[in-house]
Amino acid sequence: MREFTIGKNDAGQRLDRFVAKNLPLLPPALLQKYIRLKRIKVNGKGSKRDTRLAAGDVLQLYINDEFFDKPSEENMFLTLFSPQLDIVYEDENLLLVNKRPGLVVHADETEKVNTLINHIQAYLYQKREWNPKWENAFAPALCNRIDRNTGGIVIAAKNAETLRILNEKIRDHELEKSYLCITVGRPNPAAGKVEGFLFKDEVKKQVYFHSRPVPGGKTAVTLYKTLETRGPLSLVECRLLTGRTHQIRVSMAHLGCPLLGDGKYGRGDVNRRYGETRQALYSYKLSFPLPTDAGILSYLRGKTFTVAEIPFREKYFPHI
Repeated sequence: MREFTIGKNDAGQRLDRFVAKNLPLLPPALLQKYIRLKRIKVNGKGSKRDTRLAAGDVLQLYINDEFFDKPSEENMFLTLFSPQLDIVYEDENLLLVNKRPGLVVHADETEKVNTLINHIQAYLYQKREWNPKWENAFAPALCNRIDRNTGGIVIAAKNAETLRILNEKIRDHELEKSYLCITVGRPNPAAGKVEGFLFKDEVKKQVYFHSRPVPGGKTAVTLYKTLETRGPLSLVECRLLTGRTHQIRVSMAHLGCPLLGDGKYGRGDVNRRYGETRQALYSYKLSFPLPTDAGILSYLRGKTFTVAEIPFREKYFPHI
């Protein structure tokens, strides 16, 4: 429990607005709930949210300590009263979450609060599975990333051992990630492998495909298979043998079949014709072959998880 004594400069303020100003991490909906439950008292008594405070009033706040901290990137999850997650699978060690297109996985220059990791941490905090006050260092963390405008399965580790194992397995290519995408045109051949070297221009935030090694270029290998073609569009499944920035988008564009909706590597005229503003790309399937020892995650060996619905597949290839 914390107490505040109202000074003359704060007199006349509404109760809810005073608390909101002094506890910016406390979600507005939770603030109103605490007032209703009388976990916020004025002079020892429950009060209405529009109560006007007077100099000398004493507020008692029966609220978790973490809400009194100063806002930072590490505690912004507290501001999410109703975390929104599409959970594909969950157990005591990890979460597999279907990230929707448009959501960033971590905070960036455009978004600090509404991020996938914040929703995950808020979800686990509200389930009382994790609290930053309980841990010396560990916080639930993502094991893989997906671009803002790409959807699909993201892995979140609930404990340090799981994070260590999954990072090792991803590094050693013991997990298999499969993607669905829609290309403009039919890849030729219909199935195959795209191998090359990708160079990222950090200033332009653009990746370039090279057939031969170049300074700063990284090896990129993508397997693909055309599932169906309808008119100018093809539904293609891709599997990454390496994990590079924009790998599928750049590789398919190199084949002459850029992704529908891709504003960076695609065809603007086709994107406008179909009204698509995000690349049609989804990390829809995750498999755990785990050919070597996986410690506490050995029970996942041989398991495969898939996303039930992919909006662009239902829209353009509804019978696949």
